[in-house]
Amino acid sequence: MYFRRISLCRNFIRALAFVVVVSMSLIGGLTCVRAQEGDDAVAIFNQGQDAHEKGDLKAAIELYQKALKIMPEFPEAQLQLGNAFLSLGKLDEAETAFRKAVELRQGWSLAMASLGSVLVTKEKYAEASPLLAKSLEIDGQNFPALSAMTELLLRTKTRPEDLQKLLDRVRPLTAKANPSISMWTARASLENALGDLAAAKRSLSEVLADDPKNKTALFQKAEIALKEDDALTAEETAKQLEVLTNTSERAVAIHAQALFNSGKPDEALKLINSIADPGKDTIILKAAMTTATTANPAELEAVLASDPKNSEVLERLCYAYRTADPIKALDLCRRASEAKPDSIKPAIGYGAALVQARRFDEASALFRRLLSAAPENHTIHGNLATALFELKLYPEAKVEYEWLVKNEPDLAIAYFFLAICHDQLREYLDAMANYQQFLKLADPVKHKLEIEKVDLRLPPLQRQIKDKKGAK
Repeated sequence: MYFRRISLCRNFIRALAFVVVVSMSLIGGLTCVRAQEGDDAVAIFNQGQDAHEKGDLKAAIELYQKALKIMPEFPEAQLQLGNAFLSLGKLDEAETAFRKAVELRQGWSLAMASLGSVLVTKEKYAEASPLLAKSLEIDGQNFPALSAMTELLLRTKTRPEDLQKLLDRVRPLTAKANPSISMWTARASLENALGDLAAAKRSLSEVLADDPKNKTALFQKAEIALKEDDALTAEETAKQLEVLTNTSERAVAIHAQALFNSGKPDEALKLINSIADPGKDTIILKAAMTTATTANPAELEAVLASDPKNSEVLERLCYAYRTADPIKALDLCRRASEAKPDSIKPAIGYGAALVQARRFDEASALFRRLLSAAPENHTIHGNLATALFELKLYPEAKVEYEWLVKNEPDLAIAYFFLAICHDQLREYLDAMANYQQFLKLADPVKHKLEIEKVDLRLPPLQRQIKDKKGAK
């Protein structure tokens, strides 16, 4: 959220707007005021804007209210008062101020959008819908109204065809010069809801390139990663969100689910149990995790016998048997993929089972195909790197490990295998650099064996470098 000043002259007020959650478009419109009274109210209002711009919301609110006491029919002051209350999370007060702004200036699209957005946040969907529709009828390019309408349609589980109509309306606005972040965010949300994950990720990259800490975009990025079984991206993004949102429930739940999906059920349950007052969605997620970890595979297979195309059970059995019985896991993962052909997640599970079964040729071929569909998926890159490494295709494996360390610079084990690739290719200086980076990041307990191997390798490697051996 940021501040946008409303400028005023002696006898007229030109309304622009302060953003609610999204960027705003300029709104013209002149309101006459009595000269001396208007001058006093406007001067105080401008002082309020100065305080607002500096982040002193308490002072801004007091000044807006003082201006309104002098001149009660001051819609711009009501709008800014509402935005200041909104910044403090005081939704009821913000709603009251926005309602007054709408009453004072009939047909003011921006004020209607601000009120509609607050109503959506407060889940007053029936009242918000016609208000936002009217705002867009007046101004079809009202960014706050379009963003609020997107959120409204997604929350009310609107039909896909209606989501597509809104997407068709939003998409051209992102093609304009200097498009609003809010429009890219709305576009990504709609693409995600319609199942076009590749397009949604491209839209999110536009948002995050401009605003790397945009929480809305980061939540979507993490949730898409979970859909694509990219647990590493989901986990790292969730950690970032925990910092940005002061360990909000939603961020912690995503982190827990990412841990669970990456085969760390104990860590996942410990984390989700740390949520003091979980909401409905978190309770459901926790129950699903508990069931998945305590259910006897035989019980799940009994369910499968009566419902052989149950994709959820197939996926759970696929993960359950991946290490203990890779051959059995292969069949289950394949069936899960066939039961859910539009989802990449079961296909990734099948590829991981191929790696566990040491069928590296098949695994590498599958992951190459999957990579064309999801080029930013960390799980795909990690499994492909493993398969290529085991096939001793070190130049190709090196490319994958380089991608991993670039995108996950704290992933210690990736530096270990990247160093070995360089070592095998006689690129000794690069091998040394990556071995050292591994040692810097490695966990003494978790990576004990790898650390011992590196410690044994470093002395002869240093001699080879000193003797100028290796690739030229």
